[in-house]
Amino acid sequence: MSNVETLSVAASDSSSKPGRFEPLTADETRKMNAYWRACNYLSAGMLYLRSNPLLREPLKPEHIKPRLLGHWGTSPGQNLLYVHLNRLIKRHDADMIYLSGPGHGGPAIVAQVYLEGTYSEIYPDVTRDVGGLRKLFRQFSTPGGIPSHVSVTTPGRALTACGSR
Repeated sequence: MSNVETLSVAASDSSSKPGRFEPLTADETRKMNAYWRACNYLSAGMLYLRSNPLLREPLKPEHIKPRLLGHWGTSPGQNLLYVHLNRLIKRHDADMIYLSGPGHGGPAIVAQVYLEGTYSEIYPDVTRDVGGLRKLFRQFSTPGGIPSHVSVTTPGRALTACGSR
C-alpha cells in the first residue's frame, strides 16, 4: 500500500465508504483547537519573551527579548498540521513521519515536543511548569541555547546533509 493510500485509509472511518471522512466531534474540535492555540502561544513566546511566560503581569519592555531571531510565519500552519497528524496517528495507530524544513519551523517543532513532554524527557532541567517555560523561552535563539531552527538538539529530528561539499 502506498503512503497516500495509507493516509487515505487512516483518515477515513472504517465503517464508512472509502474516500469519505468522518468529521471531528465537537469535543475533538475543542481539544484540538486548544492544543493548537497552546502550541502557537509557545511558539510566539519562544520568539519574543524572555520572562513573564504566562503573562501573569502586564507586559513590560523588560519581558521582551532585546534581539529577536526566528520566524513566526510558518509556526501556526506547522502546528495545525502536527496536531491533526497526531490525531490520525492516535486514532488509527498509523506509522508516519512528519518532515519539516530546517529553517523556519524551529519554534513550532520545539513547542510541539515541549507540550507533549518529549523535550523535558531529553532536557529534564526544562520542566513543564512556569520555571521550565521561562527557561525554554529564554534559551530559544540565544547563544548556547536552542537554535532558531530545527537542529541536532531538537528531540525527534532527522537531519540530512545537503548543499555544497
